[in-house]
Amino acid sequence: MIDRKTPLDGMLDNDSGNPAYRALSDADRALVRAILNTALRHLPRIEAILGSLVQTPLPDGARALHHVLVAAATQILYLDIPDHSAVDLAVEQAQTDPRNRRFASLVNAVLRRLAREKTELLAATQSQPVIPAWFHARLANVYGPVHAQAISEAQLEPPAIDLTVKSDAEQWAERLGGWVLPTGSVRLASFSGSVAALEGFDDGAWWVQDAAASIPARLFGDLGGKSVVDLCAAPGGKTAQLALAGAEVTALDQSASRLRRLQSNMDRLGFQVRTLESNLLDFKPGEGFDGVLLDAPCSSTGTIRRHPDVLWTKGPEDIAKLAALQEKLLRHAIGLARPGGRIVFSNCSLDPSEGEEVVARVLSDRTDVVLEPIDPARWPGLEDAISPEGAFRATPAMLPAAEGRPGGLDGFYAAVLRRI
Repeated sequence: MIDRKTPLDGMLDNDSGNPAYRALSDADRALVRAILNTALRHLPRIEAILGSLVQTPLPDGARALHHVLVAAATQILYLDIPDHSAVDLAVEQAQTDPRNRRFASLVNAVLRRLAREKTELLAATQSQPVIPAWFHARLANVYGPVHAQAISEAQLEPPAIDLTVKSDAEQWAERLGGWVLPTGSVRLASFSGSVAALEGFDDGAWWVQDAAASIPARLFGDLGGKSVVDLCAAPGGKTAQLALAGAEVTALDQSASRLRRLQSNMDRLGFQVRTLESNLLDFKPGEGFDGVLLDAPCSSTGTIRRHPDVLWTKGPEDIAKLAALQEKLLRHAIGLARPGGRIVFSNCSLDPSEGEEVVARVLSDRTDVVLEPIDPARWPGLEDAISPEGAFRATPAMLPAAEGRPGGLDGFYAAVLRRI
C-alpha cells in the first residue's frame, strides 16, 4: 500500500477492494483493518524498534519481508494478540514465500526478542514523532515544535463519532449518551456497532459529520431564503447543513455515483435540494448566488486520525499540485457569487500552502473580493482556532480529551470572502 501509494480505503473496500481481503471472513477482515491502521499510526516507532533489533540491514528488494516484520511487530506491541501467535504466523508467512524463506530464522529471532523486551523498547521511542519526518518538519515550521508534537500524538487515537443534529442538540446528547461540542455537534462518548441502528437515524434527525467539517457551512450567517451552491458537494454533510439553515441549495459534483449517494442522504434527512452533475470549472450559471461553498479537493492531512495512510501515500509534490488546483477552483468560485455574496473556501488540510497561501495569492491580485474576518467571540471554546487574519484553522490537537471524553477533531481550514 505505502510502496504503491494506494489509499487504504480502496484496498479495504468490501465490494471492490483487494481480492485477498475480500475473500476473508468478517472477523479476519476486522483483524486486518486493525493491524493496518495501527501499524500506520505507529509506523516510525515500529520501524525504529525493528531497526534496533536487526543488526544487518535487510537486503535491497526485501520489502515483503519488511512488511511481515512490521505486521507482526504491530500485533506484539499494540494489539491484544498473544505474542506467540504473532511470531508463529510471521514465521509461517516467511517460510511460504520463496523470497523470504531463507530469512525465517531471522524473523523468529527478532520477533521473540521483541516480545521479551517490548516494554523497554516502547519506552525508548515514546518521544519520537509518529508521522513522517518530512511532514513533522512542515508542522513544526508552521505551528511550532510543541503543537506539531501534539498533532502527531493526536493521530494515535481513532476519532470519536460526531453528529450534526437538526434541532435540540442537548436533548439528542442526552438520548445518545454524548455531549454538545462548541461547534454545536453532538459527540458520542463511546460507540461500537452500526450507526444506522442508533435512535434518530431512520427518522433523519441527524447525520454523521466531524465537528470541524461542520464549521464551513456555519460561517455564512443567516441563509433563510438565500441561494447557495455547494461545489464538490458529495456526500452531502455540508449540503444538509445549508438546507437546514433555510437556503435554496444547488449541490454540484462531477461524479454521478457520488451524487446518487448525496441524494440518498437528502432523502433520509427529508431535505429538498437541486443536484447537478458537472465539472466545477464548466459550471457557469446565468446569475450569481448569495453564497458559494467550496470545500476543495486537498491532501486530507487533517484527517489523519481516521485515515492514517494519508501521510504515507501522499508527499510534498501532491500538496503542491493540489494547492495549484485549489487556487484555480477558488478563482472560478468567486465568479459564481453575486455582488455582496459570500464565498466560503475550506479544506481538510493542515498545510498552509493549501489554505492561507491560496487565499493570500487570490486576494493579492483581485479587487472584486475581500476577506471577511471571523469573530472569535462567536466560537467560544474554539477561540484558538481563529487565526490573526480571521480564518478558521483547526488541528487534531484541539478540543483535548477530558474526564473520559474523547477529544480532537479533524484539521480544517476555512475562510470567508465577500464579493464586492
